[in-house]
Amino acid sequence: MARAEAARARTETRDWALARRERTRHLIELGGLLSKAGLIDLTDDDRATLLGALLELAGRLRDGDADGTTPAQLRARWRHAGLRAFHAGREAADGTREGGLP
Repeated sequence: MARAEAARARTETRDWALARRERTRHLIELGGLLSKAGLIDLTDDDRATLLGALLELAGRLRDGDADGTTPAQLRARWRHAGLRAFHAGREAADGTREGGLP
């Protein structure tokens, strides 16, 4: 019985540790996005400014823009810009341009 309980405890600990690692990796990736966007340099690594900007973005996503842009339109616009940036970053890393030319 003690062995079974010890095995269960190890499994629970292992599951908890895996979940923690996954969460840590996710947070590191999100921090990488801030860096990739240049926000860390643009704000001189001022975390209060970064948080304020992110809170403003969250408000815009919740309520829309003052010019009448809906949250869904903002999300689509930002997603498109992000995908373009990822694509450009991949091309730069590969040393190619559109059409496969170096």
